[in-house]
Amino acid sequence: MEETGNIRKTLEYPFDSKNILSKKKKIKRMLLKERREFEDKKVAVLGGSTTHDIIDIVELFLLAQGIRPRFYESGYNGYYTESVFENPALKEFHPDIIYIYTTNRNIEQYPDISMTNEQVDRLISGTVRKFTDIWESLSKEYHCPIIQNNFEMPCYRLLGNREVWDIHGTVNFLSRVNEQFYRYAQKHNDFFICDINYISADYGLQKWHDPLYWYMYKYALSLDAIPTLAFNVSNMIKSIFGKNKKGFVLDLDQTLWGGVIGDDGMEGIKLGPEEPEGEAYWEFQRYLKQHKDLGILLNIDSKNERQNALLGLGHPNSMLKESDFISIQANWSPKSENFLQIAKELNLLPESLVFVDDNPAERAIVEHQIEGVSAPEIGNVQDYLRTIDRSGFFEVTTLSKDDASRNEMYRKNAERTRAESSFKDYTEYLCFLNMSAEIAPFRSVYIPRITQLTNKSNQFNLTAKRYTQSEIEGISANESFVTAYGKLTDRFGDNGVVSVIIGEIKGDECHICLWLMSCRVLKRNMEFAMMDYMVERCKERGIHKLVGYYHPTKKNEMVREFYGDLGFFKTIQKEDGDTVWEYEIPEVYIKRNTVIKEIQP
Repeated sequence: MEETGNIRKTLEYPFDSKNILSKKKKIKRMLLKERREFEDKKVAVLGGSTTHDIIDIVELFLLAQGIRPRFYESGYNGYYTESVFENPALKEFHPDIIYIYTTNRNIEQYPDISMTNEQVDRLISGTVRKFTDIWESLSKEYHCPIIQNNFEMPCYRLLGNREVWDIHGTVNFLSRVNEQFYRYAQKHNDFFICDINYISADYGLQKWHDPLYWYMYKYALSLDAIPTLAFNVSNMIKSIFGKNKKGFVLDLDQTLWGGVIGDDGMEGIKLGPEEPEGEAYWEFQRYLKQHKDLGILLNIDSKNERQNALLGLGHPNSMLKESDFISIQANWSPKSENFLQIAKELNLLPESLVFVDDNPAERAIVEHQIEGVSAPEIGNVQDYLRTIDRSGFFEVTTLSKDDASRNEMYRKNAERTRAESSFKDYTEYLCFLNMSAEIAPFRSVYIPRITQLTNKSNQFNLTAKRYTQSEIEGISANESFVTAYGKLTDRFGDNGVVSVIIGEIKGDECHICLWLMSCRVLKRNMEFAMMDYMVERCKERGIHKLVGYYHPTKKNEMVREFYGDLGFFKTIQKEDGDTVWEYEIPEVYIKRNTVIKEIQP
């Protein structure tokens, strides 16, 4: 706790709630001291009960995740009035995200035993309508993501077990209201459910709610439960803003199977449902494979002979096979070196990968050697799944078609890298790739992916701006903007949407608010193809000048001179590193892209 380098571990699952609550000021100071760069976000918390301590702890978790929040806190139980009525203070605050903290204490009326089915249905409809009014009002006014709690179950059951199915039961009522919340979430972008029903059940309802704290201080949950809630909320916020991890780096022996493959052989390792320990490893592998299906990248970092690693993955009970992994580093080099090699092959920042190893010494070395890497304390094999799951590394707030194929995309990219090494002339290599690009204004089918890119791309993001799906949809429909997405295909496969540009028209100038590109297609001429497209669209609309902006971050140094490389002239150089660039569009423009074939959508 005293060492600055260990402060993040204090806030990783499993954490000590009492320690966090008692030392929150000290933890905050150390987090601010440790990090040199944060992404600033404004978070509005509209509460149905006391929220101050919740906000304090959410702040700690967000700081640990690289987000420096500034908060707006509603008055006590002001979640409804401050949402649906005029609220100058909240307007002035202009939130980036809104969290509505309500619990079953905020339900104004529950069914009584005399009500008919129709009366109960009307009560449910009225309860849900109150909240939909809130959501619609906030969405219309602020156009930002909204997080809403569902409702936890009551602490007592008047009807006993009958509560769950009888229409007069509180459990039945809350479950039906929750179901209406879920249907709303399924139909509305930028609306998310914080599942305190599950969180409170996992924590234990009796410990979750302390009646004394409610009667005395209007806390709808016990003090010790606050970090658990805050952690879950912060995971949702960091996920919405693109701060999720992107992949696993996994040990083998005693991590994916029991025993040591080099000593025990395939027949001697413990893996499969035939025995208790083997079943635990088998189930953990299945859990990891499910992550792969979500687009989470799987890699191996093992002190082993490669043939032994492949032998273990070839076990008949192994859920994970060689083909499930992108990079397999199985050798006797330090794991920290192998970890960095994996990150290099994937063209990802090391901090975007989670190191999973049963050996605490190896975890400590990797965390010490590589800044920002998470190496969870996974415990015994029966705890692996629970610990990883509760850690929130891969909190899912959006899903796109590209997610399911992400592993294959990265695998194909590794093949491209290997192919590149066989060519002496780089232009010949680019021609060999036989690339084609679909470049066009934003299309609805790609908007979820475009939104994801704006919130995930870091190294090639010139302004570091983030956008919600609603904002992207609004820009797409606004004639004051020029938009472009780039979708790249080559002989190895479809890379998906890999580049995005947003330009705002001001007179006869187009100001580039956002230009980003996936790092897996760097130096493939895609930036030239996107430039060619923007120039063509601007000329069609009588625009004579492109204005580009660069905002430096810790991660985007590589594009500091990007506009200069495209022929822009630097017109402003600020002390903080911000630069402004201008490009006069010539009457006769010679296209920069010479190797990518342009195709129509």
